[in-house]
Amino acid sequence: MLQNQSLIPDIKAIIETSKERAVRAVDNERTTMYWSIGKRIFEEEQQGKERADYGTYLIRYLAEQLQPEYGSGFSYRQLNWYRQFYRTFPIVSTLWTQLSWSQYKLLLAIDNQNKREFYIAETVKNNWTVRQLERQINSSLFERLLISSDQESVLAVAQNEKLPSDAREIIKDPMYLEFLGLKRETSYYEKDLEKAIITHLQDFLLEIGNGFSFVARQKRLHIYGDEFFVDMVLYNRLLQCFVLVEIKTHKLTHQDIGQLQMYVNYYDRIEKNDNENPTIGILLCADKNDGVVKFTLPESNKSIIASQYHLYLPTEQQLLEEVKKELENFEEDKK
Repeated sequence: MLQNQSLIPDIKAIIETSKERAVRAVDNERTTMYWSIGKRIFEEEQQGKERADYGTYLIRYLAEQLQPEYGSGFSYRQLNWYRQFYRTFPIVSTLWTQLSWSQYKLLLAIDNQNKREFYIAETVKNNWTVRQLERQINSSLFERLLISSDQESVLAVAQNEKLPSDAREIIKDPMYLEFLGLKRETSYYEKDLEKAIITHLQDFLLEIGNGFSFVARQKRLHIYGDEFFVDMVLYNRLLQCFVLVEIKTHKLTHQDIGQLQMYVNYYDRIEKNDNENPTIGILLCADKNDGVVKFTLPESNKSIIASQYHLYLPTEQQLLEEVKKELENFEEDKK
């Protein structure tokens, strides 16, 4: 018998860690190769710039020469990717050791520089996988955060140039919960939605915003003989505060807002330490009237956020409508 039962798990861990490092090293080298190929193609193109179609001819010629010997990675389409890779990132970057080629391909499809820089910063900071990055792009994360904050603040927070000064800079509205696998045509009880969120907790914490960790579910509060239950208690390391989440599968009411405000007040007075910031409350609701939220809460409110959830990813038209609605609300508030 083995004297140390941890020997096999330890060796397995060493093997897996080494395999992961080897895969990353190969991908880094491959990414560098693609960038170098793109650079060489671009330099050759510049020599033939008097001919408008020279670039297309050049890449087709290269694909004919390289693909038979080196495979589909050197097709006309792939060589175009390499050229675009160099033209988009013309300076050698340390990011190459942090992003994979598959992630770069997703980023190259983004034509807005600020938007691309945002997703690069978020990917590195949160160590997103390819699937997670693709989902965040498809769910229009950048645009959703811009709805509630300005572009400079969104970029500064993403790039760690400043800590968020307002919870709205990291908490999304609306939130997209398509990963729960629930059908939008079906009605659900709040306990069903909560159970689905707990089952997909990692995805939910990623969707709700940066820096969140799970603390408790159905947290019991004793208030002078009465008992109340908070659906979810989270903690945010960036905001350095508790975040209470209440789930409502109906249209938000002023009573819902008052209930969550009571929970927030309780946490501020009983649970919060002196070195922590004031508690934030999130009402995750199926529908809401922003006017009801606005007039139920004081004008200086920064503690309660009402965020509408959707069970499917937005179309471009739906996103444009959301932005238009927020702009109209902003103009209305200025009057």
